[in-house]
Amino acid sequence: MKMYLLSLAVGLLVGVLYYVLNVKSPAPPLVALVGLLGMVIGEQVLPFIKSYF
Repeated sequence: MKMYLLSLAVGLLVGVLYYVLNVKSPAPPLVALVGLLGMVIGEQVLPFIKSYF
């Protein structure tokens, strides 16, 4: 969990830095990022549910 929080913090810091320097982020569009988030959540949810049943 610590790695996820560190990754999020660094990502936010880089995002702020890009904004301050007025640099366009090389990240994919928000729709693609939401899709990736859904994939990650889906991958983690099934083992979590299986552990309870």
